[in-house]
Amino acid sequence: MATLREIELRLKSVRNIEKITKSMKMIASSKLAKAQKAMEAGKAYGIANKEVFTHVPSDKPTPNKLLIVVSSDKGLCGGIHSSVSKATRRAMANVEDSPLAGSNPNDATVDATSPIVVVGDKSKAQLLRVAGDNFQLTFNQIGRDIPTFADAAIIADLIITGNIKYDSVVIVHNKFVSAISYEPTAVEIKGEEALKESNAFKVYENEDDATKDFAEFSLANAIYAALTEGHACEQSARRNAMDNASKNAKDMINSLQMQYNRGRQAAITNELVDIITGASAL
Repeated sequence: MATLREIELRLKSVRNIEKITKSMKMIASSKLAKAQKAMEAGKAYGIANKEVFTHVPSDKPTPNKLLIVVSSDKGLCGGIHSSVSKATRRAMANVEDSPLAGSNPNDATVDATSPIVVVGDKSKAQLLRVAGDNFQLTFNQIGRDIPTFADAAIIADLIITGNIKYDSVVIVHNKFVSAISYEPTAVEIKGEEALKESNAFKVYENEDDATKDFAEFSLANAIYAALTEGHACEQSARRNAMDNASKNAKDMINSLQMQYNRGRQAAITNELVDIITGASAL
């Protein structure tokens, strides 16, 4: 059984942890408000992309897909990074409930040999064990602050100039449902060749350079929307994780305090018994 001194030291340690988690919760709450504003701005880019590809479907199958996994470098935010990694593995294994379920049946699904671009060290470490040979590019230090369109443009530019062969790009990221929930989702962006072969897109009679520029810009738009939404999910998950940690620390403090009081009361009772016994013996 732990001594009173050990319980007292444990109490002091747990109280310090509670102070830290409460502070981190307040910081995450303030960052969440800014992240949600940035997410609303970033969603406008993603909605515009979705409308374009909805009204201009591609007739060309896209068997070669490039996976872009969006996470971050920071932890202490629950299982938010694991959810993206698990969704990626399900998509590569062609599981029915994967984020790609319900996509164009004429297109080949993502397979175990699909090239992967990872944003964030957390998902990189988780996917490295099962799909390390598929890695083409990895990025870190993105999302330490609110992501910008310049960050997304850099990622898109390196993908395009990296000689990675793909017909379409599938971006796997966390979708912001509410301040207390999120879910992994996937967004598919058609490549330049798929747009050129689209009968609906040919109606606009664009030049080759314009089609190429549009494909690059739409990729940057989709990455930017995924980065901002993933950042908002991360801040929300971190706030909830720190809130739960604070509650657990409080429960542990109450339990240890009760244990300390009982031990102290027992020690005092034993001392009184010794004093009374000694006095009776005299």
